[in-house]
Amino acid sequence: MEKIRIQKYLSDAGVASRRAAEAAVAEGKVTVNGRVCETGQKVGDDDVIVFRGKRVKRENKKKTYIMLNKPRGYVTTNSDENGRKCTADLVTDLEDRVYPVGRLDRDSEGLLILTNDGELANKLMHPRHEIPKIYNVRVRGAVTEEQLQILRSPLEIDGYTIKPVNVDVIGQTEVSTLLRFRLFEGRNRQIRKMCEKASLPVSRLTRVAIGDIAIGDLKPGKYKHLTQAQIDYLLKHAEKTE
Repeated sequence: MEKIRIQKYLSDAGVASRRAAEAAVAEGKVTVNGRVCETGQKVGDDDVIVFRGKRVKRENKKKTYIMLNKPRGYVTTNSDENGRKCTADLVTDLEDRVYPVGRLDRDSEGLLILTNDGELANKLMHPRHEIPKIYNVRVRGAVTEEQLQILRSPLEIDGYTIKPVNVDVIGQTEVSTLLRFRLFEGRNRQIRKMCEKASLPVSRLTRVAIGDIAIGDLKPGKYKHLTQAQIDYLLKHAEKTE
């Protein structure tokens, strides 16, 4: 067979996204035929490839796509050196190992998509992909029009100017306000940092949808397989990153 770059091979094998594969190669955690793999090295099915201590072989196995309602207190990873609860702990009964597409921080909750389709995951995490992420964010107190304008403006976060975000008030009580954020970027703790800029303390942050795929009534800590229509929706949008 024609040889391909190691990061694509590992993502095709379903053991890691391309980004995670590249990181593992840079850390020296991947070997090819007994030698530490080099970045960009090309490999094939006749090579002996070991990823983080385990032999990797590509197989024509069924691809798995699920949505998980991540509870607060879980980190979005398959293992944690500090012993914290991981999202992988919630899907141990799946036959195939799946990996999260993107992240939610430990204090956030809601919709995560997990899959063993490394190619799709890589495309969906690319900055060019066009699927919006929708969040319900509860903040303490009332929200003024001036604070809304701050949230909707092209703020500078960690030295980077973010794209304007659609923010609307969808609920209010005597002590808090519920906001809906619709954004295409997903920078580290972006919404929390935006709210800090507007002096709005966040009490709860929940991702409720990724494009047309909504969390619905899925209970925290539970998962379900995506429908074929939902998978096709993701594949269609992934093609736009080609």
